[in-house]
Amino acid sequence: MLTVEIQAPDGSAVQSQAPDEAVIGKGARNEIRLDSWRIGREHARLFRTPAGVLIEDLGAFGGVSVNGRRIDAQYGPLQASDSIEIGPYRLRVLEPAATAENAQADPAVHPQSRSSATGSRNARAAHEIRQSRLAAEVAQNAALASGNPNGLALIVTPEPGRRELEFKWRKQIHASLLETMDLRRHDTHGMSDDLLRVETERLIRQIIASNESQIPPQLDRNMLCRQVLDEAIGLGPLEDLLADDTVTEIMVNRYDEIYIERAGRLLRHPMAFTGDRAVMGVIERIVAPLGRRIDESSPMVDARLKDGSRVNAIIPPLALKGACLTIRKFSRRKLSVDDLVQFDAISAQMALFLELCVTARKNIIVSGGTGSGKTTLLNILSNFIPAGERVVTVEDAAELKLHHEHLISLEARPANVEGKGGVPIRDLVRNTLRMRPDRIVVGECRGAEALDMLQAMNTGHEGSLTTLHANSARDALARLETMVLMAGMELPLLAIREQVASAVHIIVQQTRFACGSRKVTGISEITGMESGKIQVQELFRFVTRGFAAEGGRIDGHFTGCDMVPTFYEELRGVGRDLDMSIFRPSDHGATMVTDEAATFGARQ
Repeated sequence: MLTVEIQAPDGSAVQSQAPDEAVIGKGARNEIRLDSWRIGREHARLFRTPAGVLIEDLGAFGGVSVNGRRIDAQYGPLQASDSIEIGPYRLRVLEPAATAENAQADPAVHPQSRSSATGSRNARAAHEIRQSRLAAEVAQNAALASGNPNGLALIVTPEPGRRELEFKWRKQIHASLLETMDLRRHDTHGMSDDLLRVETERLIRQIIASNESQIPPQLDRNMLCRQVLDEAIGLGPLEDLLADDTVTEIMVNRYDEIYIERAGRLLRHPMAFTGDRAVMGVIERIVAPLGRRIDESSPMVDARLKDGSRVNAIIPPLALKGACLTIRKFSRRKLSVDDLVQFDAISAQMALFLELCVTARKNIIVSGGTGSGKTTLLNILSNFIPAGERVVTVEDAAELKLHHEHLISLEARPANVEGKGGVPIRDLVRNTLRMRPDRIVVGECRGAEALDMLQAMNTGHEGSLTTLHANSARDALARLETMVLMAGMELPLLAIREQVASAVHIIVQQTRFACGSRKVTGISEITGMESGKIQVQELFRFVTRGFAAEGGRIDGHFTGCDMVPTFYEELRGVGRDLDMSIFRPSDHGATMVTDEAATFGARQ
């Protein structure tokens, strides 16, 4: 490992761990990434040799200077006191100087040396590089989980050829496993999960032992066994990603192209499936226990994992590149409103107001874009419902995790092979009205069920909650009108608007920013109808001031809008103790800068 001290243009310094061969530049795949217009995509290269650490100029505009003097091609061995200037950044390699004995042993390495030091590496140096890459990979995951305060990132690439070698042998062992289980006529359907895993692992180890002389020595046998086992009876390369709490979304574009979302940013994952057949096997293992199917006649499916994580799969002929799988992970740790305040996703005043609205049985719609955290917020709001009330939840794929004792959870069902037996979410919403609910919580309104939801809100089921996709409170009302028209009732627009104005009390707007942070950017109240239009007044908002220079983090603050809800007089009349000061505009003038990692913890 190389320990590199990086001094940013503003004078702040940070120490980073990098592998023994690291490319420096602003490219996304570089081991040390420096963000500046003066730095090339691949600007320079640091690498360790038996004589010491060298730096190489890769020919970018501006070049590389050491101690104020521009180098021609390479420079080294570097001393701990040497200052490397690359654009506006200054770097120091905090390594002990190479011994004179090593320097004499390798005469090709000296200051301003033009020859490549790659050919002079011995076996020991190559082994150290492999070990340093593994250690740097661990450091990268820790850095991504905590966020990098100075906009610097370590992107660790796998050892050249190693991933291809692992992939080749994983595929070969997997094929041998399938052949062995077929020849021995194993009745896998009659085995329990634990027995199947034990028996499969035993066969894999036998196959590895029989090929011991052919498998390259640098491949870890235990890791190879675990990878084949996961792909054969588990979820393959996704097993480790599902166990990683810092990963919030997994996207399989095709068998050899996997992306993940971590801290709100998309990253390419180095692992891959052995082929399309392996991806199809994983999809079938997910959907089969739920009684759902996926094949050419039904090439799309929505499902969920045991922990509630949302799954969507689409296969050829609709997916042209191959089977595509998207998993939105469900947080193992149940978030509370205090967590949202701590993550700076909502202000304490807004949280207090939303809790009051839920306990006062106001109908609430959570609006926002895809991946903005609507389901997470809906889950937190639902847990404000007082204990003892009968709650009925309706969802396409069950995701909500409520802590109520008196809870009924309903899930829609797709049609079977013959196109029969499907139960849409609209039928479930209508059925809830016959189940004596105190509260109805609909995971998301996407179509005609919006009309039934509005009718429920208007017929004695106050305090109901749902979500929908929209970019603002006004857009949410317009989309609600459109979804009611999808019911085919041919209602006049004025009647629909009157239904909406009477049923909905509060709209909470959720936004996901480019830096990955998610925030409640507005809370609005529906105050009634005037001249055929629904009247909306904003109670709270998040005021943005653009993005901070360092790390591209969103810059802004929460504030009240100096408007008091119309229903506050009603609540005061029944003896509620209300704090009017929460609606006052923010007077602190200070700007709160959110952290990139403030992404509601792990999303739904």
